[in-house]
Amino acid sequence: MGPQKGTLLRQELGISTYEDLLYHFPFRYFDRSQVNKIASITPQTEYGQFIGKLINLAEEGDKFRTRLVGTLVDETGKLELVWFQGASWMKKSLLEGERYIVFGKVANFNGYYQISHPEIEPLNAETNIPGRQPVYPSTEKLRQKGVTNRSFAKITQSLMDRLRPSDIPETLPKYLLEKYGLYPRYMAFAHIHFPESEFHEQQARRRMKWEELLISQLQIGKLRLQNHVQQGWKFDVVGDGFNDFYKKHLPFNLTNAQKRVLREIRQDTATGKQMNRLLQGDVGSGKTIVALMSMLLAYDNGFQACIMAPTEILAQQHYLGFTKFLEEMGIPIKLLTGSVKGKERKAILAALADGTLPFVVGTHALVEDTVVFKNLGLAVIDEQHRFGVQQRANLWKKNTLPPHVLVMTATPIPRTLAMTMYGDLEVSVIDELPPGRQEIKTVHRKDMGRAKVMEFMRAEIDKGRQAYVVYPLIEESEKLDYESLMAGYEQVKIWFNENKYRIAMVHGRQEVGERKRNMERFVKGEAHVMVATTVIEVGVNVPNASVMLIESAERFGLSQLHQLRGRVGRGAEQSYCILMTGNKVSNDSLKRINIMVSTTDGFKIAEEDLALRGPGDLYGTRQSGTLKFRLADIVEDADILEETRQAAKEILAADPRLVQPAHSGIRMLMKKQGQDSHWGKIS
Repeated sequence: MGPQKGTLLRQELGISTYEDLLYHFPFRYFDRSQVNKIASITPQTEYGQFIGKLINLAEEGDKFRTRLVGTLVDETGKLELVWFQGASWMKKSLLEGERYIVFGKVANFNGYYQISHPEIEPLNAETNIPGRQPVYPSTEKLRQKGVTNRSFAKITQSLMDRLRPSDIPETLPKYLLEKYGLYPRYMAFAHIHFPESEFHEQQARRRMKWEELLISQLQIGKLRLQNHVQQGWKFDVVGDGFNDFYKKHLPFNLTNAQKRVLREIRQDTATGKQMNRLLQGDVGSGKTIVALMSMLLAYDNGFQACIMAPTEILAQQHYLGFTKFLEEMGIPIKLLTGSVKGKERKAILAALADGTLPFVVGTHALVEDTVVFKNLGLAVIDEQHRFGVQQRANLWKKNTLPPHVLVMTATPIPRTLAMTMYGDLEVSVIDELPPGRQEIKTVHRKDMGRAKVMEFMRAEIDKGRQAYVVYPLIEESEKLDYESLMAGYEQVKIWFNENKYRIAMVHGRQEVGERKRNMERFVKGEAHVMVATTVIEVGVNVPNASVMLIESAERFGLSQLHQLRGRVGRGAEQSYCILMTGNKVSNDSLKRINIMVSTTDGFKIAEEDLALRGPGDLYGTRQSGTLKFRLADIVEDADILEETRQAAKEILAADPRLVQPAHSGIRMLMKKQGQDSHWGKIS
């Protein structure tokens, strides 16, 4: 390639080396052995290959900007061909009235089908109609400058012709290639660019995906090894605190899932290594009881424990819930947030420092330097994604050895994503709800049906229940959202007569004290309806609330809709979630709403969300660089992910530092890829 085209490739696609070109994989293939009839073109046709006579060849435009236009005619119809670049040169190389074979991307322009910058060659006895041909990702600018798909294929073919197997060193050990039936690396590159058949192409892609996912699993596995090497406190006693609570104070029977998770925590904390465990459980699945029983395990072994929540409201709820259980057992617990001041704060800090206070619930106030523990053995982090890495790390420094860590999230993370994002943590899942909980009924209603919805809500409130009305809050349109919230509040007041019904409003612009007071009115049952923005998404527990009305539901993501729905259904009564939308809803929004109506399973919803949005969008991982795969897709390639996870475990068990000769290729690849990865540790 000349310097001009080389510069273009660098600017448009970041291709500046032979390796970059090798890794510029085709995204599809076209069977060039097939010749289409022009009349067979439909609006769905993407690419086509046609044979016909070239007529009406003419340059159009002025001296500044010209284009070459021609018509290809076969016995079934006409197809327009157009060249915006190199019009004069193309005109000299084409002959009107001759027969040509033409290939390219078909577009509809002003009611006519056309191909811009087609691949074109004269049809004669020597013409070789190609077979399967790669189609490469490109840009409009490259096509206009004459860098067509064909020229991509030519330079890649030219490179492959020059390369030998020794030029593309193998990275995977022979035993892995044999065990998993993988193509050698050179063969994979050859067949991914120029496959002899669909089977060869699939095998080549499988090999390259395997390599990508194995490296990611090894990165995570090494992090996990580092964590597990870390010495931790040994909880080898299951004593009176844990046993008394289990036998005498537990308000309901534990589900099998809760029992399984507690077993995993007990095994982890008894090893003498620091526990790093992620506890996933859908809204209302009983994570908090597991956290309390884990804290009692620390207490039985002479250690203190803390639970850190992202908001004062959530911290307060944990505190009230825990106090109810611990008071009966005579075990002290205190709440430490930014609002706790003066003498009360001093007393709590002194009791933590001298060890007379075994348990504390708090916000990020717990990580401040003034908070000193005598012997912190367990730190529970609720909704961990809401804390910065530094805040969590400060908590680990509160003892001579790091405390055990239990990270909790009510945001269900699909298994495949958990394996790539949180692979340095052991993952526990509570995948069943406590008995007696009824499934929340979810319905979709449009604006035209609002009157019936309001009648239904009034009927529920008249039975003694409470209801939420939630409005979206999107930062880019904060002013508009605020105005629609206020307008909504006025509308709710019209539907719910203030002489009979009491309405509380909560939003981010309120002064903290006012927001807290309004929240408390609803929690205590003094307000029948809470009109709110998504500030109530996490941490409000009102078992008496049975209706969640989400306004403009089409503006929310699946995960957020599911979190909001989880605010109801927390008591024994039947609860309802009503998704209100405008009368016209886009296909994408309708897909999300239909998923919400069809299931209340948070893990299914998370899987669907992952499939709809992709892993990068789902948890901001695209920005953090964690999931930069060229070919692999953690949704579609879950089976390969599982294989590579197992292989990575076996490799690291046998050779944790990857020093064996068989692993030299992997070591080289990891070193190279590690330079642009940002693998975040939880602790």
